[in-house]
Amino acid sequence: METWDALRARRNVRQFTEQPVPDEALDRIVEAGRRAPSAGNWQPWDFVLVTDRAQLVELAKVWQGARHVAGAAAAIAIVAPEPQDDRQSALLQFDLGQATYAMTVAAADLGIGTGHAAATDQAQARAVLDFPDGRFLAFILSVGYPSDKPLAVIERLNRRPFDEVVHRGGW
Repeated sequence: METWDALRARRNVRQFTEQPVPDEALDRIVEAGRRAPSAGNWQPWDFVLVTDRAQLVELAKVWQGARHVAGAAAAIAIVAPEPQDDRQSALLQFDLGQATYAMTVAAADLGIGTGHAAATDQAQARAVLDFPDGRFLAFILSVGYPSDKPLAVIERLNRRPFDEVVHRGGW
């Protein structure tokens, strides 16, 4: 898929087929996250790639909106350092957003769906992923092949109109 098409085909997927995602594809997706832009080249992320079904089921319990993780072929847990202050927190959120989006577009390029989720139960996250102290689970991406329909360019996008969103030279 061309980059422009991958951007236009990417959508949140919450239901997946049972088809496994090849290791090469998973590696490419996390590599996209690793290559994402980062403020001051901080690169505050670590990615925990999960493919074990029992582990996915337990990981899905970190937030009520993460239930889709249990049915995915894989998940990418995005783990980050606890921010030291408000400035670092803002940079962290920006950087993690960059990495997350890079992974969703890379997945779409391969015809693989993703769904993002937050994590509120850090004790559950730590029990499942065993990440070190001073870190937290920021986000999870469920990864797999969509069960409803393959990814394709979305022609009728549910977004605000272009001319309402884009302002040239000022508001």
